[in-house]
Order: sequence, then structure tokens, then C-alpha cells
Amino acid sequence: MKMNTKKFNSFLTMLLVAIGLLVVAGCADKETSTEENKSEETNSQASNSENSATEYPIVIKHALGETVIEEKPERVATVAWANHDVALALGVVPVGFSAANYGVQDESGMLPWTAEKLKELGEENPNIYQDTDGLDFEAISDSNPDVILAAYSGLTQEEYDTLSEIAPVVAYPATPWVITWRDQILYNAKGMGMEEEGKQLIADTEKLIQDKANEFPEIKGKKAAFGMFNATDLSKFYIYTPADPRGELLEDLGMSYPESIKAQVQDENSFYIELSAENADALNDAEILIAYGDDNTLKALQADPILGKVPAIKNGTVLIIPDNTPLAAAGNPNPLSIQYTIDEYVSLISEVAKKLK
Repeated sequence: MKMNTKKFNSFLTMLLVAIGLLVVAGCADKETSTEENKSEETNSQASNSENSATEYPIVIKHALGETVIEEKPERVATVAWANHDVALALGVVPVGFSAANYGVQDESGMLPWTAEKLKELGEENPNIYQDTDGLDFEAISDSNPDVILAAYSGLTQEEYDTLSEIAPVVAYPATPWVITWRDQILYNAKGMGMEEEGKQLIADTEKLIQDKANEFPEIKGKKAAFGMFNATDLSKFYIYTPADPRGELLEDLGMSYPESIKAQVQDENSFYIELSAENADALNDAEILIAYGDDNTLKALQADPILGKVPAIKNGTVLIIPDNTPLAAAGNPNPLSIQYTIDEYVSLISEVAKKLK
């Protein structure tokens, strides 16, 4: 999100992109602790076998070029948003990663699920790049990585080329800041030489989401959308598309994006659409709206002469997620944040769904 073309995109990247929800799900219960230990040993051996079976070089095609991984990386670095959480979810501590610049409640530069996983993996002093105002190429180079993961990022071609002088770089598939949480895992895992483990992580994450959705049947089939409104300027607003992880997760939970909103999407590769208040009727089919804000956001929306007529806003079936909080950051999901916040997130959606007649 950046406010000049870059600041606005940086703001819409951490507000439209990064604002604003797994560690691999646990193994099934075993009959005895002995069987548990045997199973863990078997899984470990299988994982090692998969690693050894990975064929190199690995070639990854993406929007900024073609990356070749000649051998399994031992030192993994990440930049931009959430890529480090994928590595951590796969049990790999990055030699360096970008500080989180949204939703952090302390000076650590880490969201709580990142800090929790690092502690679990025994890392007490992570190397965090302070690159909010631009990539710190020197710090990245000093961390001596074998690969740099940036599948979820807005890297420019120039930044990519500079990073590629340090180590092979895995960039986004087609469009800056547009990638599903599944592809975040796949691209980054492949860059680590852990594609099969990445696929298993996706399967485990999908199961967690489905299991949680099943606990709240009242949300199933509801038409929902995730947006962003500025209570001080309601002349326009933003809605994330199903191509964005926020929209994707709503569909994963069994809800659907309203056709009236989908009809406004001109570019399928865009992660959001901007609409003027005059187009507020695009929201009429939404039964539930989710948005970042504070205690005044819904009141401002309901008081607006145009947006206040939108059924979901008028009826109060709007979930306002407190801005710049971990839950808001988790709205843009990755495997660790999903596991950490899904109970709270789905419970809140459920409370809104119960208001529907």
C-alpha cells in the first residue's frame, strides 16, 4: 500500500493486501504411546525419503522470470508478507524475514503466530529485516541465503533482479500481491525443495477449515464479502475479490461471493475492486459484510445516505474487525494465521449470521 502510487499500493497492500486468516494438523490419535512414537518415526522417514526423491534442478516459472534451484536450499530467506510463515509451518526457520508492519502489538516485528512457531522450533533470536521503507538488500545479502521466498509480494522487476544477484528468488505467479493461500504454500514449498510437504500442508489446512466450518452450520451458503471502508470518506470503498486470500477463505468456509459483486470485477487477476458510493447497490446481494474498522465504522456506514440503504449495513449483519490487530492481519490468511485465529474468526462470523432472518 502506498500513498503516492507506491505508498497507496503499500497501504492497499498492507491494508488492501496485508491487512487485513496452520501449522500441519496433528496426526490421528494412536491406540498407544508406543504406536504414536512408531508412527512419528515412520512419518519422519517418509518425509526424508520424499526430500531425497526430489529431483533437481527445480524450475519455477513466475511473473518476473524463471527461477532455477540447483540443490536443496539449506538457508531460506523470505521477504514481504507471510512467506516466512509458510517456511515456519513446514518446520524451517528462515535465516531472515521481513518485519510485519500491520497488526503487530509490540516492538517485535512479528505477529503472534510467527512468534509462537519460532518458539516451538527453538529460535529465540530471529533475524528480521526492517524493510518497511524498501528492501534492505544489504541485510538480506548478509544473511547469506540459498533461496529467497517472495511468492506473496509486490516485487518490482528491478527488485527481483537485485535480489537474484544474492540468491534464486521465488516470485508471484502473475500479478503483484495476488496469490491464493494455497499457491503461497505451493510456490514457497517448491522453492524450498519441499513440494510434497507443501501439498500435505495444504491438505491439512483444508481439513482444519472444513472441520471448523462444520461446527458452525449457520454460515454455510451465506453470501458474504470482505471489504474496506474509510468512515471519514465514504464516497468510495473497496471489496476484495475471490482471487484474494480473504475472499478465498470465505468460500473455503462454505460461504459464497455475491454475483452482484463478481459482476463488478473487470480484471480476474485483481485482488480488490474500488467502487464509488453510487455503486453501493453492488452490495445488495451480500447477506454478510466483513470489514476492517472500529466502534464507529458501522455507525458511520448506517448513517450514510447511500451506503446506509445496503441491506446488510441497514440490518447490522456486518462484522467489523478491529483495525491493525492480529485478527485483522489474519484476515489475509496463511497456514499459521489460520490455525491461530480460525476459532475466533468463524465464531464472530457465526454471531453475525445468526442475526439473519
